[in-house]
Amino acid sequence: MVRDEHDGDGDGDAAARSVIGRALLILGTFQGGRVRQSLSEISRRTGLPIATCHRLVNRLTEWGALERDAQSKYRIGLRLWEVASLAPRSVGLQRLARPYMQDLYETTGYASHLAIREGIELVSIERFQSPRRPVRRPLVGGRYPMHATAIGQVLLAHAPPDVQEQVLAGELTAYTPRGYTDRGILERVLADIVRTGYAVSDRQVDDIHIGVAAPVRAAGGRVVAAVSLALTESDVDGKNMIHLVRLTAVSISRALDAAGYEQTPD
Repeated sequence: MVRDEHDGDGDGDAAARSVIGRALLILGTFQGGRVRQSLSEISRRTGLPIATCHRLVNRLTEWGALERDAQSKYRIGLRLWEVASLAPRSVGLQRLARPYMQDLYETTGYASHLAIREGIELVSIERFQSPRRPVRRPLVGGRYPMHATAIGQVLLAHAPPDVQEQVLAGELTAYTPRGYTDRGILERVLADIVRTGYAVSDRQVDDIHIGVAAPVRAAGGRVVAAVSLALTESDVDGKNMIHLVRLTAVSISRALDAAGYEQTPD
């Protein structure tokens, strides 16, 4: 049974933690591309009673973490975005990398993407793409598995051994027939990425895109991110695209080093 925040349990700290946990649960429902939600949708996805959900959503809206539109649907509020913009691990990296990613996009005409690792997932933190070539993924702020994309494979190849083991021992979902589902094959791919300094994912997420990615290093040489291009033609000059992606990654790494950026993945 889900207890309401007004239920007396004799422990004020526990009650406060319960309220905070439910509020975070509500905010978490906006991940995965769910930009706008009704109160009933939030209630269903959190499993909270509609009355409790209504009360917490109102509090979050009053503070500015959520906003309510004319259709009575909720979205992430400006104040929460302002607080999130202070996170150095994503925003500082994003700010330093942005001009190089834009150059990569404008030079090639293909979507450029920047991601970091958090736990066993990648988190997208920047993307440049043509509005004439809309794609659903990745969404900035979205979380995705690492084994299926070039950018994710770079992050996985440079992840700590315990993170690699957790991913390799888990379910390796194939999104197309070209996806890696065998642990041994993926281990060899990751070793090649470390050796060569780049990754290529040939239509492993869909039947259109070929991903090319390279690692981004912070001051001290630790891999903290990866940058990629999403090619849409199999007859492009692959070697040149690999060179441009690696050059972009090196340029971002030098910018991080010059800025003294030393943030590391968890």
